[in-house]
Amino acid sequence: MLNLQITDIENLVVAPISQASARQRAGRAGRVRPGKCYRLYTEKYFLKEMAAHGIPEIQRSNLVSCIIQLKALGIDNILGFDWPASPSTESMIRALEILYSLEVLDDDAKLTSPVGFHVAEIPLEPMISKMLLSSNQLGCSEEILTISAVLSVQSIWVAGRGVRKEFDEAKMRFAAAEGDHVTFLNVYKGFLESGKSSNWCYKNYINYHAMKKVMEIREQLQRIAQRLGIDLKSCEGNLQAVRKAVTAGFFANACRLEPYSHNGMYKTLRASQEVYIHPSSVLFRVNPKWVLYQTIVSTDRRYMRNVISIEPSWLTEVAPHFYQKQGL
Repeated sequence: MLNLQITDIENLVVAPISQASARQRAGRAGRVRPGKCYRLYTEKYFLKEMAAHGIPEIQRSNLVSCIIQLKALGIDNILGFDWPASPSTESMIRALEILYSLEVLDDDAKLTSPVGFHVAEIPLEPMISKMLLSSNQLGCSEEILTISAVLSVQSIWVAGRGVRKEFDEAKMRFAAAEGDHVTFLNVYKGFLESGKSSNWCYKNYINYHAMKKVMEIREQLQRIAQRLGIDLKSCEGNLQAVRKAVTAGFFANACRLEPYSHNGMYKTLRASQEVYIHPSSVLFRVNPKWVLYQTIVSTDRRYMRNVISIEPSWLTEVAPHFYQKQGL
Protein backbone atom coordinates (compact mmCIF):
# COMPACT_ATOMS: atom_id res chain seq x y z
CA MET A 1 0.00 0.00 0.00
CA LEU A 2 1.36 3.42 -0.95
CA ASN A 3 1.39 5.82 1.97
CA LEU A 4 2.38 9.49 1.55
CA GLN A 5 3.09 10.99 4.94
CA ILE A 6 3.24 14.66 5.89
CA THR A 7 7.00 14.52 5.23
CA ASP A 8 6.25 14.21 1.47
CA ILE A 9 8.03 10.85 1.38
CA GLU A 10 6.40 7.91 -0.39
CA ASN A 11 6.46 4.68 1.60
CA LEU A 12 5.34 1.25 0.46
CA VAL A 13 3.72 0.02 3.65
CA VAL A 14 2.67 -3.60 4.29
CA ALA A 15 -0.87 -3.42 5.68
CA PRO A 16 -3.38 -6.13 6.70
CA ILE A 17 -5.92 -6.85 3.98
CA SER A 18 -9.49 -5.68 4.53
CA GLN A 19 -12.70 -7.47 3.60
CA ALA A 20 -13.38 -4.89 0.88
CA SER A 21 -9.90 -5.36 -0.62
CA ALA A 22 -10.24 -9.15 -0.49
CA ARG A 23 -13.57 -9.00 -2.37
CA GLN A 24 -12.07 -6.64 -4.93
CA ARG A 25 -9.12 -8.95 -5.52
CA ALA A 26 -11.43 -11.95 -5.79
CA GLY A 27 -13.18 -10.16 -8.64
CA ARG A 28 -10.01 -10.62 -10.71
CA ALA A 29 -10.80 -14.34 -10.99
CA GLY A 30 -13.24 -15.13 -13.76
CA ARG A 31 -12.89 -12.02 -15.86
CA VAL A 32 -11.75 -13.82 -19.00
CA ARG A 33 -13.06 -17.32 -18.27
CA PRO A 34 -14.69 -19.12 -15.32
CA GLY A 35 -12.30 -19.14 -12.36
CA LYS A 36 -12.00 -19.61 -8.64
CA CYS A 37 -10.25 -17.53 -5.99
CA TYR A 38 -8.79 -19.21 -2.90
CA ARG A 39 -7.92 -17.06 0.08
CA LEU A 40 -6.10 -18.40 3.13
CA TYR A 41 -6.50 -16.74 6.52
CA THR A 42 -6.24 -17.88 10.09
CA GLU A 43 -9.69 -18.46 11.55
CA LYS A 44 -9.09 -15.90 14.29
CA TYR A 45 -8.10 -13.19 11.81
CA PHE A 46 -10.99 -13.91 9.44
CA LEU A 47 -13.66 -13.97 12.15
CA LYS A 48 -12.45 -11.29 14.56
CA GLU A 49 -9.62 -9.12 13.26
CA MET A 50 -10.26 -8.58 9.56
CA ALA A 51 -11.37 -4.98 9.07
CA ALA A 52 -14.34 -4.25 6.86
CA HIS A 53 -12.49 -1.50 4.99
CA GLY A 54 -8.90 -0.32 4.59
CA ILE A 55 -7.60 3.21 4.91
CA PRO A 56 -9.24 5.38 2.21
CA GLU A 57 -6.80 6.43 -0.49
CA ILE A 58 -7.49 10.12 0.07
CA GLN A 59 -6.15 9.76 3.62
CA ARG A 60 -2.80 8.41 2.39
CA SER A 61 -2.29 10.46 -0.78
CA ASN A 62 -0.79 13.80 -1.67
CA LEU A 63 -3.64 16.33 -1.60
CA VAL A 64 -1.93 19.09 -3.60
CA SER A 65 -3.52 18.29 -6.97
CA CYS A 66 -6.88 17.53 -5.36
CA ILE A 67 -6.99 20.85 -3.52
CA ILE A 68 -6.04 22.92 -6.54
CA GLN A 69 -8.90 21.34 -8.52
CA LEU A 70 -11.35 22.14 -5.72
CA LYS A 71 -10.09 25.73 -5.73
CA ALA A 72 -10.57 25.90 -9.50
CA LEU A 73 -14.17 24.76 -9.00
CA GLY A 74 -14.74 27.65 -6.58
CA ILE A 75 -14.62 25.60 -3.37
CA ASP A 76 -12.45 27.78 -1.16
CA ASN A 77 -13.28 26.41 2.31
CA ILE A 78 -11.09 23.31 2.04
CA LEU A 79 -10.94 22.63 5.78
CA GLY A 80 -14.74 22.77 6.01
CA PHE A 81 -15.38 20.77 2.82
CA ASP A 82 -17.56 17.68 3.21
CA TRP A 83 -15.03 15.02 2.20
CA PRO A 84 -16.26 11.44 1.62
CA ALA A 85 -13.47 10.41 3.99
CA SER A 86 -11.81 13.34 5.75
CA PRO A 87 -8.01 13.53 5.34
CA SER A 88 -5.96 14.73 8.28
CA THR A 89 -5.82 18.45 8.95
CA GLU A 90 -2.01 18.27 8.86
CA SER A 91 -1.93 16.85 5.33
CA MET A 92 -4.38 19.52 4.11
CA ILE A 93 -2.35 22.32 5.68
CA ARG A 94 0.83 20.84 4.18
CA ALA A 95 -0.76 20.85 0.71
CA LEU A 96 -1.92 24.45 1.14
CA GLU A 97 1.61 25.46 2.19
CA ILE A 98 3.08 23.93 -0.96
CA LEU A 99 0.55 25.71 -3.20
CA TYR A 100 1.18 28.99 -1.39
CA SER A 101 4.95 28.60 -1.82
CA LEU A 102 4.42 28.05 -5.57
CA GLU A 103 2.42 31.32 -5.61
CA VAL A 104 -0.60 29.36 -6.82
CA LEU A 105 -2.61 30.60 -3.82
CA ASP A 106 -2.68 34.14 -2.41
CA ASP A 107 -2.87 35.28 1.21
CA ASP A 108 -6.62 34.56 1.23
CA ALA A 109 -6.02 31.00 -0.04
CA LYS A 110 -7.61 31.81 -3.40
CA LEU A 111 -6.12 30.99 -6.80
CA THR A 112 -3.78 33.70 -8.04
CA SER A 113 -4.20 35.19 -11.49
CA PRO A 114 -2.86 34.19 -13.89
CA VAL A 115 -0.40 31.69 -12.36
CA GLY A 116 -2.87 29.85 -10.13
CA PHE A 117 -5.51 29.44 -12.82
CA HIS A 118 -2.92 28.34 -15.37
CA VAL A 119 -1.45 25.74 -12.99
CA ALA A 120 -4.97 24.42 -12.33
CA GLU A 121 -5.56 24.09 -16.07
CA ILE A 122 -2.38 22.10 -16.77
CA PRO A 123 -2.99 18.38 -16.02
CA LEU A 124 0.34 17.87 -14.22
CA GLU A 125 1.69 18.00 -10.70
CA PRO A 126 1.66 21.69 -9.64
CA MET A 127 5.47 21.76 -9.33
CA ILE A 128 5.86 20.53 -12.91
CA SER A 129 3.21 23.00 -14.08
CA LYS A 130 5.04 25.89 -12.39
CA MET A 131 8.28 24.73 -14.03
CA LEU A 132 6.56 24.81 -17.42
CA LEU A 133 5.12 28.29 -16.87
CA SER A 134 8.51 29.61 -15.72
CA SER A 135 10.18 28.31 -18.88
CA ASN A 136 8.31 30.96 -20.86
CA GLN A 137 10.37 33.77 -19.30
CA LEU A 138 13.60 31.77 -19.48
CA GLY A 139 13.22 30.92 -23.18
CA CYS A 140 13.41 27.14 -22.85
CA SER A 141 9.79 26.02 -23.15
CA GLU A 142 10.58 23.38 -25.81
CA GLU A 143 13.05 21.62 -23.50
CA ILE A 144 10.80 21.90 -20.47
CA LEU A 145 7.87 20.45 -22.42
CA THR A 146 10.01 17.35 -23.03
CA ILE A 147 11.16 17.14 -19.41
CA SER A 148 7.59 17.57 -18.14
CA ALA A 149 6.40 14.73 -20.36
CA VAL A 150 9.19 12.40 -19.20
CA LEU A 151 8.48 13.20 -15.54
CA SER A 152 4.85 12.21 -16.16
CA VAL A 153 5.69 8.57 -16.99
CA GLN A 154 7.00 6.02 -14.52
CA SER A 155 10.37 5.35 -16.17
CA ILE A 156 11.88 5.49 -19.63
CA TRP A 157 14.56 2.90 -18.79
CA VAL A 158 14.44 -0.89 -19.02
CA ALA A 159 17.01 -2.77 -16.94
CA GLY A 160 17.09 -6.48 -17.77
CA ARG A 161 18.36 -9.06 -15.35
CA GLY A 162 21.98 -10.07 -15.70
CA VAL A 163 22.88 -7.17 -17.98
CA ARG A 164 23.61 -4.50 -15.40
CA LYS A 165 26.98 -3.61 -16.92
CA GLU A 166 25.52 -3.23 -20.42
CA PHE A 167 22.61 -1.19 -19.04
CA ASP A 168 24.95 1.18 -17.17
CA GLU A 169 27.09 1.61 -20.28
CA ALA A 170 24.04 2.41 -22.40
CA LYS A 171 22.82 4.91 -19.83
CA MET A 172 26.18 6.66 -19.73
CA ARG A 173 25.89 7.35 -23.46
CA PHE A 174 23.11 9.80 -22.64
CA ALA A 175 24.30 10.92 -19.19
CA ALA A 176 24.64 14.67 -18.63
CA ALA A 177 26.80 16.19 -15.90
CA GLU A 178 23.89 18.50 -15.03
CA GLY A 179 21.70 15.60 -13.94
CA ASP A 180 18.74 13.42 -14.87
CA HIS A 181 16.55 16.12 -16.43
CA VAL A 182 19.17 17.02 -19.04
CA THR A 183 19.82 13.31 -19.57
CA PHE A 184 16.12 12.95 -20.47
CA LEU A 185 16.60 15.61 -23.14
CA ASN A 186 19.50 13.61 -24.61
CA VAL A 187 17.40 10.43 -24.70
CA TYR A 188 14.48 12.22 -26.37
CA LYS A 189 16.79 13.76 -28.97
CA GLY A 190 18.31 10.35 -29.72
CA PHE A 191 14.86 8.80 -30.01
CA LEU A 192 13.80 11.40 -32.60
CA GLU A 193 17.07 11.06 -34.54
CA SER A 194 16.56 7.28 -34.71
CA GLY A 195 13.22 7.82 -36.43
CA LYS A 196 11.39 6.74 -33.26
CA SER A 197 12.84 3.28 -33.72
CA SER A 198 11.83 0.47 -31.38
CA ASN A 199 15.06 -1.34 -32.30
CA TRP A 200 17.08 1.70 -31.19
CA CYS A 201 15.23 1.65 -27.87
CA TYR A 202 15.94 -2.06 -27.44
CA LYS A 203 19.67 -1.57 -28.05
CA ASN A 204 19.84 1.32 -25.57
CA TYR A 205 17.71 -0.27 -22.81
CA ILE A 206 14.97 2.33 -23.26
CA ASN A 207 11.29 1.57 -22.87
CA TYR A 208 9.81 2.08 -26.35
CA HIS A 209 6.21 2.23 -25.13
CA ALA A 210 7.17 4.78 -22.47
CA MET A 211 8.81 6.94 -25.12
CA LYS A 212 5.68 6.76 -27.29
CA LYS A 213 3.69 7.84 -24.24
CA VAL A 214 6.14 10.71 -23.66
CA MET A 215 5.51 11.91 -27.21
CA GLU A 216 1.74 11.77 -26.74
CA ILE A 217 1.91 13.69 -23.46
CA ARG A 218 4.26 16.25 -24.98
CA GLU A 219 1.89 16.90 -27.88
CA GLN A 220 -0.98 17.44 -25.42
CA LEU A 221 1.12 19.78 -23.29
CA GLN A 222 2.20 21.70 -26.37
CA ARG A 223 -1.43 22.41 -27.27
CA ILE A 224 -2.16 23.52 -23.71
CA ALA A 225 0.94 25.73 -23.63
CA GLN A 226 -0.09 27.45 -26.85
CA ARG A 227 -3.58 28.03 -25.47
CA LEU A 228 -2.07 29.61 -22.34
CA GLY A 229 0.09 31.93 -24.40
CA ILE A 230 3.43 30.23 -23.74
CA ASP A 231 5.91 30.91 -26.54
CA LEU A 232 7.40 27.66 -27.81
CA LYS A 233 11.11 28.48 -27.84
CA SER A 234 14.30 26.45 -27.56
CA CYS A 235 17.21 27.60 -25.43
CA GLU A 236 19.59 26.23 -28.11
CA GLY A 237 21.82 24.41 -25.64
CA ASN A 238 21.67 26.98 -22.82
CA LEU A 239 21.35 24.38 -20.08
CA GLN A 240 21.53 26.99 -17.34
CA ALA A 241 18.12 28.27 -18.46
CA VAL A 242 16.75 24.71 -18.29
CA ARG A 243 18.13 24.17 -14.79
CA LYS A 244 16.74 27.51 -13.64
CA ALA A 245 13.29 26.57 -14.94
CA VAL A 246 13.45 23.28 -13.03
CA THR A 247 14.50 25.25 -9.95
CA ALA A 248 11.50 27.57 -10.36
CA GLY A 249 9.18 24.60 -9.99
CA PHE A 250 11.02 22.40 -7.51
CA PHE A 251 12.81 24.96 -5.33
CA ALA A 252 11.16 23.52 -2.23
CA ASN A 253 12.96 20.22 -2.89
CA ALA A 254 16.48 21.60 -2.55
CA CYS A 255 19.20 19.62 -0.77
CA ARG A 256 22.78 20.33 0.24
CA LEU A 257 25.58 17.79 0.47
CA GLU A 258 26.71 17.40 4.05
CA PRO A 259 30.27 18.71 4.57
CA TYR A 260 32.86 15.94 4.87
CA SER A 261 30.24 13.34 3.96
CA HIS A 262 31.91 10.12 2.80
CA ASN A 263 28.71 8.28 1.85
CA GLY A 264 26.93 10.94 -0.22
CA MET A 265 24.52 12.08 2.47
CA TYR A 266 22.44 15.17 1.76
CA LYS A 267 20.08 17.13 3.96
CA THR A 268 16.91 18.77 2.72
CA LEU A 269 16.81 22.51 3.31
CA ARG A 270 13.16 22.44 4.28
CA ALA A 271 13.18 19.77 6.98
CA SER A 272 16.85 18.75 7.44
CA GLN A 273 16.05 15.14 6.54
CA GLU A 274 18.90 12.82 5.61
CA VAL A 275 18.57 11.74 1.97
CA TYR A 276 20.73 10.10 -0.69
CA ILE A 277 20.80 10.15 -4.50
CA HIS A 278 19.09 7.05 -5.90
CA PRO A 279 21.40 4.56 -7.67
CA SER A 280 19.33 4.97 -10.86
CA SER A 281 20.34 8.63 -11.13
CA VAL A 282 23.23 9.67 -13.39
CA LEU A 283 24.44 11.78 -10.43
CA PHE A 284 24.82 8.72 -8.21
CA ARG A 285 28.33 8.88 -6.71
CA VAL A 286 28.94 12.25 -8.45
CA ASN A 287 27.39 14.09 -5.49
CA PRO A 288 27.15 17.77 -6.54
CA LYS A 289 27.04 20.14 -3.59
CA TRP A 290 23.51 21.41 -4.35
CA VAL A 291 20.69 19.43 -5.98
CA LEU A 292 16.94 19.37 -6.52
CA TYR A 293 14.84 16.21 -6.65
CA GLN A 294 11.38 15.36 -7.93
CA THR A 295 10.41 12.73 -5.35
CA ILE A 296 11.84 10.90 -2.36
CA VAL A 297 11.22 7.18 -1.92
CA SER A 298 11.93 5.45 1.36
CA THR A 299 13.36 1.91 1.33
CA ASP A 300 16.44 1.06 3.37
CA ARG A 301 17.31 4.76 2.99
CA ARG A 302 15.53 7.86 1.78
CA TYR A 303 16.46 8.18 -1.87
CA MET A 304 16.03 11.16 -4.18
CA ARG A 305 14.79 10.35 -7.68
CA ASN A 306 15.15 12.53 -10.80
CA VAL A 307 17.93 14.75 -9.51
CA ILE A 308 19.51 17.85 -11.07
CA SER A 309 22.42 19.98 -9.89
CA ILE A 310 21.81 23.67 -9.21
CA GLU A 311 23.51 26.83 -7.97
CA PRO A 312 22.31 27.97 -4.51
CA SER A 313 21.92 31.56 -5.69
CA TRP A 314 19.10 30.42 -7.98
CA LEU A 315 16.94 29.54 -4.97
CA THR A 316 16.74 33.13 -3.75
CA GLU A 317 16.45 34.34 -7.34
CA VAL A 318 13.38 32.27 -8.28
CA ALA A 319 11.81 31.98 -4.81
CA PRO A 320 12.83 34.94 -2.61
CA HIS A 321 9.57 34.52 -0.70
CA PHE A 322 10.61 30.99 0.30
CA TYR A 323 14.33 31.31 0.95
CA GLN A 324 16.45 33.89 2.64
CA LYS A 325 20.03 34.49 1.55
CA GLN A 326 21.32 33.82 5.03
CA GLY A 327 22.83 30.35 5.22
CA LEU A 328 22.70 29.61 1.49
